[in-house]
Amino acid sequence: MSAASKALLGRAADQPLHTAVIAGLACAFVIGKTLPVMMDTLSTGVAPLCAVSDPAGSALDTVQPIASYALPNVPGKRVTIVRVFYGPGGFTRAHRHAGSVTAYVTQGEIRSQLAGGPVETFKVGQSFFEPPGATHLVSANASNTEPAELIAVFVADEGAQLTTLIE
Repeated sequence: MSAASKALLGRAADQPLHTAVIAGLACAFVIGKTLPVMMDTLSTGVAPLCAVSDPAGSALDTVQPIASYALPNVPGKRVTIVRVFYGPGGFTRAHRHAGSVTAYVTQGEIRSQLAGGPVETFKVGQSFFEPPGATHLVSANASNTEPAELIAVFVADEGAQLTTLIE
């Protein structure tokens, strides 16, 4: 095989690598341009959730947006997913949600009580449901020494304030 043939063959073998690198850079560019807009939109949609902790709770309590999507098969509705982290002794004041909420405990234990119902404790792997407009009287970490976490999935009207504190 001649040196020219080997050079052509070498360049052909490098072609998939070059294509992958260019595609990766293109994807990174697109993500870099769209991610801030997407995160701003997501943060705006779930901002009411981020302000539900009472200062008397743990300073470690946080609500982190995960995703938010319009439901194309249910016009006017949106699903929003958030991670709620309670530090030891953390809690959220009494509140209501605009839509349906399903919560899944991923760490520790969560105490929960809806108006008219008993206080219940949910462990890792368990879930609970809140119908639209229900008053959530207790939402708290069941432990004063260990953290707790849940993933909440909201289905609500597009543009609705997801959480309203009860004074």
